[in-house]
Amino acid sequence: MLHYPKMPGSDAAPIGRCVAFDKLDGTNLHWCWERDFSWHAFGSRRDEFNLTEAGTAEFNAAHPGLEEAAPVFLATTAEPLDAILREHANYSPFTSIKVFTEFLGPNSFAGAHKPGDQKQTLLFDVWAEGYGFVSPTQFVADFGHLPSPRVVYTGKLTGAFLEAVREGKYGVAEGVVCKGGSGGGDVWMVKVKTYAYLTRLKATFGTRWQDYWE
Repeated sequence: MLHYPKMPGSDAAPIGRCVAFDKLDGTNLHWCWERDFSWHAFGSRRDEFNLTEAGTAEFNAAHPGLEEAAPVFLATTAEPLDAILREHANYSPFTSIKVFTEFLGPNSFAGAHKPGDQKQTLLFDVWAEGYGFVSPTQFVADFGHLPSPRVVYTGKLTGAFLEAVREGKYGVAEGVVCKGGSGGGDVWMVKVKTYAYLTRLKATFGTRWQDYWE
């Protein structure tokens, strides 16, 4: 099962207004919340484990290098997120919600994390069962005060903006994720990466650089 959709590159960018977020260079993880049980499961984009001692051990065995993910999420992000999902009127109709975080440290690169770095789990998307993804504007309004990617730009998505991102004019290391739509099935997203990141990929992975590109 794919818990988070494969994001298209900038060639698929529609014309319209968007919110562009700093694209963080980490590992995409999901966390499952139920109104009756709070946080009960988690995993990568393609697998899921119970958020218990045994389930966490299974996750760690399947994903070496991500052993700090569950402890960091539970210590820093789980409680304030739980409060919003229970108390905010926008989420009262929903009993099952899945949130997505980027797990990373200051020296993370292409999904690899350096032991000893201080890690974070930064929230970047919220999905409600029976509805879909929260719109980017609602996400910023409801969750922007929590640790989350920086908003780089809000406005019309243009070719000039995409090229400016690639040239490094917005102070991002990897690139940006542009999101638009009013919520639910209307939400769209595309990723745009910088030329500097491309150079780093080619130097690190050689002919496999396209595996990490857009």
